[in-house]
Amino acid sequence: MALGLIGIVLPGLPTVPFLLLAAWAGGKGWPALEAWLLQHPRHGPAIRRWREHGAVPRRAKWAASLMMAFSATLLAFSAAPLAVKLATPAVMAAVAIWLWHRPDA
Repeated sequence: MALGLIGIVLPGLPTVPFLLLAAWAGGKGWPALEAWLLQHPRHGPAIRRWREHGAVPRRAKWAASLMMAFSATLLAFSAAPLAVKLATPAVMAAVAIWLWHRPDA
C-alpha cells in the first residue's frame, strides 16, 4: 500500500499495480482496507475495472510502455552486464505485449 501511495508523487514508480496488490491482500485479511481502496475516488474505479474485466486504461498502457522503453534505453547505455541488457528488455517486451492484449478500460 505504501509503495502505491509513494508512486502517486514519484515519477517512474507505478501506483495502480501496488494498489491492486494491496486490494487483493487486503481482501484476504483486512476487509476495511479493501473497502477503502475500492471506494477511493481516484484509484477505486481502476481497481474495480481490473477485478471485473481485467481492463487497463489505454493511457496507462501508453504510460507503462513509454516508461519501459525509456528504462530499456537507459539500461542499454549503462554499465550493466550484457545478459542484463538483453534479458531485461525481453521481459519488458513480454509484459508490454501482455498489457496491450488486456481490454481497454
